[in-house]
Amino acid sequence: MRSVAKSDSQVGSFGASTSSTIDFLKLCHRTTKWRGWINHGIKGPESITDHIYRMALVFLVADDLTGVNRERCIKIAVVHDIAEAIILIFLVVSQYAIVGDITPSDGVPKKKKSGREQAALNEMCEVLGGGMRAEEIKELWAEYENNTSLEANLVKDFDKVVMILQALEYEMEHGKVLDEFFLSTAGKFQTEIGKSWAAEIISRRNSRLASKLH
Repeated sequence: MRSVAKSDSQVGSFGASTSSTIDFLKLCHRTTKWRGWINHGIKGPESITDHIYRMALVFLVADDLTGVNRERCIKIAVVHDIAEAIILIFLVVSQYAIVGDITPSDGVPKKKKSGREQAALNEMCEVLGGGMRAEEIKELWAEYENNTSLEANLVKDFDKVVMILQALEYEMEHGKVLDEFFLSTAGKFQTEIGKSWAAEIISRRNSRLASKLH
């Protein structure tokens, strides 16, 4: 009976080889800190991968997700900021460029930002060696980016929920007022659960602010 194990050279179109998978995973430790927090003077702020981890946990523990593909939500959550999470060096017109965290204050149009991230994602998937897993990563990212499913709607909502929760935590830890993060998400939640969780965080913040006035 022939062995089913394949060498790196035999894997081909079936998916990533062991070598290319290790190369891909080596990229994943190169994380950046969210510049939005740095710009507000937060010392030792969360990294983008810290944010992704908490996003995945949300869909692991949330109870009220009836009719939702929880596993797909977790996958989209892991992938949604992947182009920003990994400081990826890729070749553009014979020069190396770095795709990292782009903040609203950078003034980069949404379409251009998305294009940069798409280019970074494509390069990452080349490192992975193509195949089914690389295609799945591209599909999940596009689903999120284009907001084309209920699961994508939920991940987009909880991206904002986790951000304002982190903002509240930093307000409490550092004695700051981080109105910008709450104002930027106001009225932008698409799902009832997203609205509910956001309302709970905002209620806690308002109670805290009110108590400080007395």
